[in-house]
Amino acid sequence: MERLGGISIFVEAVEAGGFSAAAERLNLSRSAVGKTIAKLEQRLGVRLFHRTTRTQSLTAEGQLYYESCLRAVGEIRAGEALLESGKQEIRGRLRMSLPVVFGRQCVMPLLSELLGQHPLLELDVNFSDRRVDLVEDGFDLAIRTGPLPDEPDVMARKVADQPMTVCASPAYLQRHGTPRSIDDLLHHQAILYRRSSDALSWSFPVKGAVPRQVTPPARLKLDDLTSIADAAADGFGLAWLPCWLVRSHIDSGRLVRILTDVPALSFAAHVVWPRTQYMPPKLRLMIDTLADRLAPMMQ
Repeated sequence: MERLGGISIFVEAVEAGGFSAAAERLNLSRSAVGKTIAKLEQRLGVRLFHRTTRTQSLTAEGQLYYESCLRAVGEIRAGEALLESGKQEIRGRLRMSLPVVFGRQCVMPLLSELLGQHPLLELDVNFSDRRVDLVEDGFDLAIRTGPLPDEPDVMARKVADQPMTVCASPAYLQRHGTPRSIDDLLHHQAILYRRSSDALSWSFPVKGAVPRQVTPPARLKLDDLTSIADAAADGFGLAWLPCWLVRSHIDSGRLVRILTDVPALSFAAHVVWPRTQYMPPKLRLMIDTLADRLAPMMQ
């Protein structure tokens, strides 16, 4: 039994990406994980991990041993998953990283529902627009918007498309007129989204060609999408924002969509998680819920 415990901690350390992340997942101290791995190495007579002050990576012997252990642990986990799904109980902790505004407005209502439906489910949610390292930072899944980089150790599933819209307040349009074409945008004041030191251009699809980039003049540049929507509703200029973000302003009449006959760009939203042969029921439930429920909310 002690040997099995050491093997399970070893596999967790590999999948979590290090001793610290494994300790957090297992509710153990980092030193306890390290001592267990050391005992396992002593019993086997090989070094399983290369160690530095900050990271641990598998040796060639460690990789070979991990592949053998994974098959055995996978069978045990699969059996547990069948029992768990048979009980219809979703249990355990999920660490999630969500974009700030999208997470708060679109994802959190779904998470609240899941918590109400599954009393044994625990969620640890981080709101950040930083692209986290799932393994290094110890996250079970994250939502990312826009193009995905090629990450061989990460799985991804598209959960929504976020169409963009140009909008303005009725008061602004009454004072300055309504743009009728993309070229007209260059003669209007805009509120631009600024990331780092650069303001992002507005992008419009062109059939058979690269999207057209436009940067209207702007007296106001902000790094918060909600503040841009509020400023546009207050009449400070045109805004280019996701449809889901301005829906309440549109419904209340504070904002009006313009250039509705111009094709709109959409940004894909993906849920991503570390590549693994075993997917716990809690992770499967979360991914399926996001895929089923987010898409209708985007228009």
